[in-house]
Amino acid sequence: MSDQTKEFLYKYLNNASPTGFEVTGQQIWLDYLKPYIDEQIIDVYGTAVGVVNPGQPYKVVIEAHSDEISWFVNYISEDGYIHVRRNGGSDAAIAPSMRVNLHTAKGMVPGVFGWPAIHVRDLSKDQVPKVHDLFIDVGATKKDEVLEMGIHVGTVVTFADGLTEMNNRYYVGRALDNRIGGYMIAEVARMLKENNVQLPYTLYVVNAVQEEIGLRGAEMIVRRLRPDLAICTDVTHDTQSPMYNKKEQGDLKCGSGPVICYGPAVQNNVRDMLIRVAEEKEIPIQRQAVSRSTGTDTDSFAYATEGVASALISLPLKYMHTTVETVHKDDVQNVIKLMYEVLLQLKGDEDYRYIK
Repeated sequence: MSDQTKEFLYKYLNNASPTGFEVTGQQIWLDYLKPYIDEQIIDVYGTAVGVVNPGQPYKVVIEAHSDEISWFVNYISEDGYIHVRRNGGSDAAIAPSMRVNLHTAKGMVPGVFGWPAIHVRDLSKDQVPKVHDLFIDVGATKKDEVLEMGIHVGTVVTFADGLTEMNNRYYVGRALDNRIGGYMIAEVARMLKENNVQLPYTLYVVNAVQEEIGLRGAEMIVRRLRPDLAICTDVTHDTQSPMYNKKEQGDLKCGSGPVICYGPAVQNNVRDMLIRVAEEKEIPIQRQAVSRSTGTDTDSFAYATEGVASALISLPLKYMHTTVETVHKDDVQNVIKLMYEVLLQLKGDEDYRYIK
């Protein structure tokens, strides 16, 4: 990994991009991507698209999402404590004792999720917190002090933890779901440019917003781009650590390769093409089955107005929606490699219909 690539990875992953407030992260992403694309598209809600070889009749998307789970200020008490509600699938169980940043017009305000000491809690009762139990302390003693800091109802709050590495094998941090995906698709675009690849189709490198609250960014951009093919990437659960049930969640492992998804939203011919390319290029893969939707932006592309041939390449991840989300470096590189090799073998006239 070059110094420039590593700098981008850390800058992009450490930047806060809560759902609905992704703009700074999208700018970092676009600044890195700019030398490797021909044009860019940015929609009104902030989904960013790098365009390679524009104007071709056949259009291909590679896609990730840029937003992270967070909190909204919902109520400020007279004695200066701040109560919250979710923005996306934020987990109340992990919040107590976490450091947070409150994003205000006056700048960043640090705070902490407080929690009563073990000495004063009734340990005979299940005291896993609910969202309405949570409170943030910003060092204020009254509501007016909180307001003077620029904090108000609607202020967005993110966890403060940044990207680290563990045992020289793993990346660990918050918001790898799914800004690590944004990093991976940017690397695919870089490799295409640096290897002087001339694609016979238009490629859209899509970093969508608002996935965490219902795949909304992808839903908007697919109607605008109207691609012929979409290859999406997101994270999925590593199921090896305690408390997972493999009979329910499947048998997936960090370090064993990208995960290819089976399910109704995944177009079977596209999925089989991904597997064929992986086998030809000796890229290790794993398989996952879903009952209905994938729960990723793949669904928005697949179920667009006229339907888009879509498939999902997932990155196995431990401890989703925590501040210690963990992925294996080898898996990251193999997702990048698989997407790159898939793009190289496309001719730009593929017809994936089941019946012709």
